[in-house]
Amino acid sequence: MRRRDFIRAVAGSAVAWPFTSGAQHSALPAIGLIHSGSASQNTHTIAGFHDGLGETGYIAGQNVTIEYRWADGQFDRLPTLAADLVRRGVAALAAFAPPTAVAAKSATTIIPIVFFIGGDPVKLGLVASFSRPGGNITGVGGLTIDLVAKRLRSCANWCPKPIQLHFS
Repeated sequence: MRRRDFIRAVAGSAVAWPFTSGAQHSALPAIGLIHSGSASQNTHTIAGFHDGLGETGYIAGQNVTIEYRWADGQFDRLPTLAADLVRRGVAALAAFAPPTAVAAKSATTIIPIVFFIGGDPVKLGLVASFSRPGGNITGVGGLTIDLVAKRLRSCANWCPKPIQLHFS
C-alpha cells in the first residue's frame, strides 16, 4: 500500500467516527498522532497525513486540530504519550508502527484508533481478526514480509523454469 493511500485511510477513518466535544480543550475536535520516531525525521509522514485529512475536508487549524506525540526513539515513553492523548480527550488516535498501536490500544478502549503497522495486527493482539477487528481499533497492516515466503512457495508451482544464458 502506498503512503498516500494509507494517509487517506487514516484520515477517512478518523473523521468517520463522531467527534466528542465534552472533553475537548478547544472548540475544534482533535486527532492525536503518536509516533515512535521524531518530528524532524518524519516531515513526509506529517505532510501526507495533512494531505489525507485535507482530501476528506479537514484542515488542521480550521476545523480540526492535531496533537502530536513523538517518542524520539524512546519506546518506553509510548504508554505515557498515549495516556496523555487519552486524558486530553482526543476524538481519534493515529498510531504509526506496532509499538505505538500497542500503546494506544492499552491506553483506551473507547477512543477510535487507526494504525499503520508493518506486521500482522492479529499476531500482535491489536485486532481479533482481519474480517472483524472488534473493539475500537482498525487500520492497515503491511504483511509483505510474512507473505514473501508464501509467494515463493506458490510460485514454484506455476513459475516457468529460469532461463539459463550461456556466454562464449
